Amino acid sequence: MAEDEKANELVDPRGSDERSPVRPTNHADEVIRSPETTADDAAKQLESGKQDTQSSEPPYSIFTDREKALMILMVSFTAMISPLSGAIYLPALPSLARDLNVSTSLINLTVTTYMVLQGVAPSFIGNFADVYGRRPAYMICCVIYLAANIGLAVQNSYAALITLRCLQSCGSSATIALGSAVSADLATRAERGKYLGYAAMGVTLGPALGPVIGGLLDQYLGWRAIFWFLTILSGVLFLMLFIFLPETCRNVVGNGSIPSPWWNMSLLAYIKQRHRRSQGIEPDTKTIKAPSKRPNPFASLKILFEKQGGIILFFGSIMYGGYNILLTTLSSELSSRFGFSSVIIGVCYLPLGFGNRYTGGFLLDWNFRRHAKAAGIVISHNRQQDLAALPIEKMRLEVSLPFVYLASGLVIAYGWVFQSKAALAGIEVSLFFCGVFIVGAVNGLNTLIVDTHVSSPATAVAANNLCRCLIGAGAAAIGAPIIERIGMGWMSVLVAGIWVVFSPLLWLVIFKGPRWRKVKNTDRQRTETSTTTV
Repeated sequence: MAEDEKANELVDPRGSDERSPVRPTNHADEVIRSPETTADDAAKQLESGKQDTQSSEPPYSIFTDREKALMILMVSFTAMISPLSGAIYLPALPSLARDLNVSTSLINLTVTTYMVLQGVAPSFIGNFADVYGRRPAYMICCVIYLAANIGLAVQNSYAALITLRCLQSCGSSATIALGSAVSADLATRAERGKYLGYAAMGVTLGPALGPVIGGLLDQYLGWRAIFWFLTILSGVLFLMLFIFLPETCRNVVGNGSIPSPWWNMSLLAYIKQRHRRSQGIEPDTKTIKAPSKRPNPFASLKILFEKQGGIILFFGSIMYGGYNILLTTLSSELSSRFGFSSVIIGVCYLPLGFGNRYTGGFLLDWNFRRHAKAAGIVISHNRQQDLAALPIEKMRLEVSLPFVYLASGLVIAYGWVFQSKAALAGIEVSLFFCGVFIVGAVNGLNTLIVDTHVSSPATAVAANNLCRCLIGAGAAAIGAPIIERIGMGWMSVLVAGIWVVFSPLLWLVIFKGPRWRKVKNTDRQRTETSTTTV
């Protein structure tokens, strides 16, 4: 009988409460839990179990938030040398044409070739960095860029000028892709918008500060001083990287706990690894990702032919093309209307650069957290989130699309303020907000392309650079002729109209993107499985 009662208690928990033995007198005041309370406790224990599982997972990165921010700012300002090298050169074009005794059209050709190589070169360096690491790629860029600047400062012929400008572009342009790749190595998707905003800060300041610095140097020291300035600036920035920036590529060091080879170790990494070894902390080899066997310079081209990746790159490129029209036509318009010197024209670019600082990164992170909460996903600090359960396309484009439409309105306002011969203050205010909304829209697209190619972020950003620079070069070439034909006002309507007409492509990505991404991941896993089997 006693055994039967015990069996009944196991089968019927409620009955066990009724048959429970008498409690001791010192526990007489204990409250017997109801079934509802027990269910709540079970839910809490389940949630606690999930959190324990998450806490047992290795951190996405061993670096602190402060170290991440400092490293990303470091690579951001290093990436500034690419747009800075292009913009700082513009005020010196008349001086170069005069000293080298060539036509203005030939000198302008050096600008076009620079932009073309600016788009092509990162495709080679970016994939190399995804396989062998960020620091070796930075070393290659440093050697090429420093040699090109020294050569440009001492050359005396047009042939040397255009050749060395191409070499300069090859050395500097990859730093943009490398900066975004370092950000992706360190930041989870929940905080990537903020950190990629930091990474874009130097890139967006380059076009604003370049004309000011170039105008001052050309006017007071001559055009050769521009290239000596770039040599000194890049030398200091690269030296800081080699001393302080550790290897971050997840294919090489995982979450940063795996030591890189001695030749690829910075001073900061050496100190950190010694500290971890003294504390008995072992490297977490589970965080490393198997890289490709060898670099593929055409890997970025594959992204162009993806359904989702191609749309994102295309729309980001036409956004940048419109931005580049504003950038390249502003100086000539200000000069013809106000008669400003190159120095004053350079100062007029500053509102655009300061507007670029507000890139919508915090909005991207806020929207990510909002959707994760709605999906019941707990965002743990320094833990990566699984994209399979998250509509990452919707999370990013819900922020970018409003910026696209606001940018379209501000570009129209800027064009008609210019055409109506309004005061300079009106032009500068509208220029500031153009920078805010255009770069805010583009930053969301850049973040999405990295989110969907997290195993090869440098390659993804290189593909972005390829499209952006090629379309930007074409836009810069046709901007001035369009303004001469239809005026600044209607030119701005044309640019904004193109953005609005193609904006439904982003809505298509929101609705179709998750399915496209799932099919792509399935195909990739099938390919990897078949390769492993063979």
